[in-house]
Amino acid sequence: MTNPQKTSRREFLTALTAAGIATAGLVPAGAAMAADARFTIKGDDFLLDGQPFHIMAGEMHYPRIPRELWRDRLKKLKSLGLNTLCTYMFWNAHEKRPGQYDFTGNLDIVAWIRMAQEEELWVLLRPGPYVCGEWDSGGYPAWFLNDPTIKPRSLDPRYMGPSGEWLKRLGQEIAHLEIDKGGPILMTQVENEYGSYGNDLTYMRAVKDQVRAAGFAGALYTVDGAAVIENGAIPELFNGINFGTYDKAEKEFARYGQFKKSGPRMCTELWGGWFDHFGEMHSSMPIPPLIESLKWMLDQKISLSFYMVHGGTSFGFDAGANFDKNTRTYQPDISSYDYDAMLDEAGRPTPKFEAAKTLFQNYLPADRFAPLPEPEKAIEIKRFRLTESASLSQLLGKPASAAAPKTLEQLGQPHGLVLYRHKAATALSGQLSFGDVRDYAQVSVGGVPVGTLDRRYHETALEIAAQKGAAIDVLVDTMGRINYGDQIGKDQKGLVGAVKLGDKTLSGWDHYSLTLEDLSGLTFGKTHIDGPAFYRGTFEITEAGYTFLDMRGWGKGYVWVNGHNLGRHWSVGPQHALFVPAPWLKVGTNEVIVLDLHEGAERTLSGGKNQIWDRPGLVEV
Repeated sequence: MTNPQKTSRREFLTALTAAGIATAGLVPAGAAMAADARFTIKGDDFLLDGQPFHIMAGEMHYPRIPRELWRDRLKKLKSLGLNTLCTYMFWNAHEKRPGQYDFTGNLDIVAWIRMAQEEELWVLLRPGPYVCGEWDSGGYPAWFLNDPTIKPRSLDPRYMGPSGEWLKRLGQEIAHLEIDKGGPILMTQVENEYGSYGNDLTYMRAVKDQVRAAGFAGALYTVDGAAVIENGAIPELFNGINFGTYDKAEKEFARYGQFKKSGPRMCTELWGGWFDHFGEMHSSMPIPPLIESLKWMLDQKISLSFYMVHGGTSFGFDAGANFDKNTRTYQPDISSYDYDAMLDEAGRPTPKFEAAKTLFQNYLPADRFAPLPEPEKAIEIKRFRLTESASLSQLLGKPASAAAPKTLEQLGQPHGLVLYRHKAATALSGQLSFGDVRDYAQVSVGGVPVGTLDRRYHETALEIAAQKGAAIDVLVDTMGRINYGDQIGKDQKGLVGAVKLGDKTLSGWDHYSLTLEDLSGLTFGKTHIDGPAFYRGTFEITEAGYTFLDMRGWGKGYVWVNGHNLGRHWSVGPQHALFVPAPWLKVGTNEVIVLDLHEGAERTLSGGKNQIWDRPGLVEV
């Protein structure tokens, strides 16, 4: 994908379409719907119970919103005048390890869809298996693509078998929530913007068959960019198109009309904002061109869906990554998925929300606009010191040994860090090089740091000198797996390929897996620790509310508040605060733990009412 700061907006969005970036939408299947179906297509209209139905949807993702806040966000969607929720299903969130499914708590998708129904919202379902969405590996579990020779999004049986099983398991959970079975699901999407990735309609129809076999009997649809719709759209289904703020809706639908002459039209993803990569400029997009596209579509009675109406947060390890195919540069996504959306990361209506609502009020009856819920309170937390520390080495368990370094996937590790250790059999001196480092490595020899390697800069080698018997340690921190384009399924993590000193291969490596899923084994003390360490402190609050932890002054790592992993922090920006939802805080004493891979003298935090961005501004035209 291209850098939005070095290209025009139009070229940028066109490049995204060509690269296959996350943008999908909503809408139904045409030819094979049952005669008595409640949701159908007739002529140029969607029909709901026999009456023309104009889909006005907004996308939100359940894992990016604490469950306690789901209803608040759904009510706000409704308050904008929208009538439909669009939502991905995330395979890797539900099946982190083979055969171990989780549909509880924040992953209770039945509760998510039922709650939408309770709020009188219809649902457009996007089950993947590939979803993109700036989500780790586009939704594919790490264990599934442990072999780079597997060809995702193809008829490769090593792909189709597990992906079909996932859809079948998903169908057992939610297929009964389709509209003709009493639920709110109007349509279910087949794949996701496949036309930006490939052009095998035999594969697309095979995925469609898997969706049907999973029990989804209602309307099906596909989504693509208009420029590549012939590559991915199944013509006998409804086909939506996706485009962004700076694309002229009239032009996009004129291109769509070359593919499909009749039937309803829909912008299945209207990108009113954009996402951010670590180390780049914070993205925002202006309001006027978005409103212009909206007005034109409303005048034409074209259905639409905002991507995103509320982005939320990619907590923990869930953020994905992009890959610039021109420069072969890895671009990890930040944890905030604010997306410059209608509702900000904390769920607050933005000026973009108000502008769209003002427009919609000219087209919709007053009763379409539900009242906004009472706003949550933003709280400030006075700066406090994290006075205790614990070495990362406390979490080192029994190592796995192998001649050559293994990836996380080969180790059966879904995410986190791995410490690779080689004991020098003889004195060594020269250039230590790796096939690839994914994604950030700290190298030390005999306990002494010698340098870091950052994948974003294609760094794979440094100079070392080691005495006989010294440990060569390579601590690798993994960032998001690539979630779009031709690198999907090829982004296995850790050290990849042979490790060499000069032209000699170093054989014999111990692997210490650090999943960071359980910190209960840490023992904290007051002593100073050199190198990567956990820091612990407490703070008091006297009233409920949310806050943003100010991470300025820290290096790189992760943050937990009361056991909840808030995501990644990294001084390279553009994000310098981590969102702490109100339900994760408690009146009284709260605990925060920060893992920082970098040493630093000042270990303090504070909480503020807003996200902290550096270098804010609009994506260049």
